[in-house]
Amino acid sequence: MSINKLIKANILLSVFVLSAPSIANDDFKQWMQQQSAGVQAEKQEFQEYKDKRDKEFTAFLKAQWKPVDIVKGEIRDEEPKPVVMPVAPPAPAKPVVKQPDVKPVVVILPEPVVIKKPTPAPIISKPKGKQISVDFYGKPVQFFYDGQLKQGLSRTINKDAVSDYWSKLSRADYEQVTKQLAEQRKSLQLNDWAYAYLINRLSLKINNNRKNEAALLSWFLLAKTGYKARIAYNDASVFLLVPSKQELFEMPYFTFSGKRFYAVRFEGAQQKLGQVFTYDGEYPGTVNDFDMRVTPVVASNDYSERRHLSFAFQGKKYNIEVTYDRGRIKFFDSYPQLNLDMYFGSSVYKATSTPLQKQLAVHMQDMSEQQAVNFLLRFVQTSLKYETDDQQFGEENYLFPEETLFYPYSDCEDRAILFTWLVKSLLNLDVVGLDYPGHVAAAVGFNEAVKGDSLNYQGKRYVVTDPTYINANAGMTMPDFKQYKPTVIPY
Repeated sequence: MSINKLIKANILLSVFVLSAPSIANDDFKQWMQQQSAGVQAEKQEFQEYKDKRDKEFTAFLKAQWKPVDIVKGEIRDEEPKPVVMPVAPPAPAKPVVKQPDVKPVVVILPEPVVIKKPTPAPIISKPKGKQISVDFYGKPVQFFYDGQLKQGLSRTINKDAVSDYWSKLSRADYEQVTKQLAEQRKSLQLNDWAYAYLINRLSLKINNNRKNEAALLSWFLLAKTGYKARIAYNDASVFLLVPSKQELFEMPYFTFSGKRFYAVRFEGAQQKLGQVFTYDGEYPGTVNDFDMRVTPVVASNDYSERRHLSFAFQGKKYNIEVTYDRGRIKFFDSYPQLNLDMYFGSSVYKATSTPLQKQLAVHMQDMSEQQAVNFLLRFVQTSLKYETDDQQFGEENYLFPEETLFYPYSDCEDRAILFTWLVKSLLNLDVVGLDYPGHVAAAVGFNEAVKGDSLNYQGKRYVVTDPTYINANAGMTMPDFKQYKPTVIPY
């Protein structure tokens, strides 16, 4: 090989060696661009799917409306309740002594108050949109939202207006809000009703308290988070409709395919609907009916108040201090009315339950089962003042145990619910509710022999215990109800 050819070969080899990294780098850049394009294509595909879903639902809303007559909400028990409770003849005062042939009752001492405080929802690292604060049962909750979620509704409410409203909301950045709602739900330990209430409060705040727009935004956000929410409208108003796993009372509804959709209200007077327009169908991906079971922490705002109660038993006076959480009381006040069995055995917030249980437990340590049950009867019968719901609220209003301890008055079912919770939680005795026409009492399954009125339920004898019949002991039925066979309410 000549010198000239050798030089040319070395030059070509040098050029190849020097250019190889550049070629490899170009290939890598091209591969990265392809990968990025693939990711963007996937995102675009998802976005198109979401838009397609909303587009199809918007078109559905323009066509699928029909008039329906809303059915008036059912009333649970229309039998009038006694306005004044009878008083049983007082039993002779006897000192509480330990009987040699009767074992003392085993009183369950509650564990120390350990309340799992709701952890604050994580702070948004890069918040977008407008900031807003919502009053949630006395607790401020912060949100950031896209201003496009605030849309005006035309004065004429019809299917086109509703369809256009959904279409506008679907183009807003609603995912940021639904993510915050999920975080707040976990943080505040919300059940379905509290979650819907939070959405309603947020919707009202975004829309400057305009109820029609708030109902539409609540419907949109509930559907986007998996709930089978619908709406109905008439010439003047829009109504939020939801199905429930449990029956709701005194709340108007209509039925589609065997399922009731209730026109829910979160506050204020009961809605009067008459004939409205609605649709039969679900937004794609909605699977959840409301579950109205109450959890023991939901809506607590850690603002406690106290109430003093006193009563006498076997010649001795007892003083009890009751603590209740204001947020929980506000929560229960907004709650729809349920069937009685949903109140018996309902959870009680530990800040209320534990101090009360401890105070009562101390006094029952040397009592027999019968004495302990009579002690709890006397506490409920005489430390609380009686008034019917019509007198106190103007309507039937079953109370959860915490509400009975809060309100100045209570009636028969409220006392039976509180009493059965105390018997079960402190004495661990089997207990049931008794539903008479116009009256509710309870019955206890004792381990020892107790004389008096009783009934058999699932092979076991239960002794009548009436926490409304003043000074009555276990085994005594209120005279006006001896003729009736009550319906048993399982605890």
